[in-house]
Amino acid sequence: MAQTVSDYYDGSRLFSGLSEYLGISVDKVNFVISQFVALLLASLFRSVLHPSKTSAATRHVFGLVVALFIGYFCFGTQAIHLAALPAACYIVIRTQSPEIMQRMVLAVSLFYLSLIHLHRQIYDYGSYNLDITGPLMVITQKVTSLAFNLHDGLARTQEELSKSQKLYAVTKLPSALEYFSFALHFPSLMAGPSMFYKDYMDFIDGSNLKSPVMPDNAPDNRTIVIEPSPIRAVCKKAVLAVMCAALFVKFLPMFPISRVKEDDFVENTSFTQKILYLYICTALVRFKYYFAWTVADAICNNAGIGYNGVDESGTPKWDKFTNVDIFKFECATNLRESIEAWNLGTNRWLRMIVYERVTKYSMILTYSLSAIWHGFYPGYYITFANGALFTYASRVMRKTVRNYFLANAETKFFYDGVTFVVTRILMAYMVFTFVLLEFWPCIRLYMHMYWCLHLCALMAIFFVPKIIPKTVAGQASKSSIAQAFVQARPITNGVTRHHD
Repeated sequence: MAQTVSDYYDGSRLFSGLSEYLGISVDKVNFVISQFVALLLASLFRSVLHPSKTSAATRHVFGLVVALFIGYFCFGTQAIHLAALPAACYIVIRTQSPEIMQRMVLAVSLFYLSLIHLHRQIYDYGSYNLDITGPLMVITQKVTSLAFNLHDGLARTQEELSKSQKLYAVTKLPSALEYFSFALHFPSLMAGPSMFYKDYMDFIDGSNLKSPVMPDNAPDNRTIVIEPSPIRAVCKKAVLAVMCAALFVKFLPMFPISRVKEDDFVENTSFTQKILYLYICTALVRFKYYFAWTVADAICNNAGIGYNGVDESGTPKWDKFTNVDIFKFECATNLRESIEAWNLGTNRWLRMIVYERVTKYSMILTYSLSAIWHGFYPGYYITFANGALFTYASRVMRKTVRNYFLANAETKFFYDGVTFVVTRILMAYMVFTFVLLEFWPCIRLYMHMYWCLHLCALMAIFFVPKIIPKTVAGQASKSSIAQAFVQARPITNGVTRHHD
């Protein structure tokens, strides 16, 4: 029997029969169908609508029209928000001074997005059905990044800009067609990835694929331009996406997140059992994101978006806008690497508009914006508060103890092994709240786990640096390692979970 979809979902019911046959809710069927159609249509950008054959306006119009059809198919009348949010921001961009326009766009877009988040939270609380907030979150990233890029190009001097700000600064206001096609173009409408305006315009005119080379037999030292083919990358990502979807659909029902709210689980399982279940559950939930992001990446690549030069062997790389590095995330040996490998488009956006522009409390402000952008479920805010705490604790531990393990390959291998396990434990402990969403069940489970890793993080921040002396990389001898850890054993036994 098909999974049900709430009345809040306003998308097409055309494939309800297929939904019942597959046992998958119609919103998820619509998502898969829309992405499959987008994957096929994306190839038109590389063939029929190649920049050498068609005008930029034609490519803008095609991407925009297809996006509107996909939006209406997946969201019904709610698709009006796909146009309303960027329209409100465009009015600000066109009417306000470049000196203040970027902050007003950020405020307007977040206010609009927040209203939709709250509406959904009121009328469809805790649902995982496909809804309009996903695309709106991507659109918010695009319009705000454009506003800040325009501010850099129109209201600041070159001397005031960082290297990345110089690279993406925009000095000309986009036309309405350019703006709306950038905000809505269909390859990245449903699941990203987000990109900056200059990257999008390079895609429209085809300059992002130009890779000039000078062959040995070229007459008169003329260069030729070779456009790399994305077919191999698209096929690999499509296969990976299917595998992720199969794992998610097959195994997630065996490990529902709702179980962590049950009295039996909370009160009658050990700390180890809780961590193991949370790890499996959150890992399976991640495969949903891996599927959506990998498919979106394949669509963009098939359209000609995402070329990133060649590797050492001369093979084209199509990872410029990849949203997740699955291997790096799952195998990271520290928390920082895991965070950097997850939701890369959002990381780039947060770095561009917040982290590089503030001098105080940059980490706190970055996490705060990320939390607001995600919505207002209590679990989100618990997760990002955890992220700020454990990221800082990991940084302190790394600076304090890592150099003790760099004396030889054996101790370095031991250190990496321990931090690999600790990172897995931390990720399960930190992020289950992001999936569970509700406040009291999260707090209740932490209470039955005695807030142990939170306490360890606080000890890592306030006590470990005072007890373990710092050393320079490569200068710690075996005796100094042993001496330092024997002296600090009462505390380090409790905090080694957190260093990275």
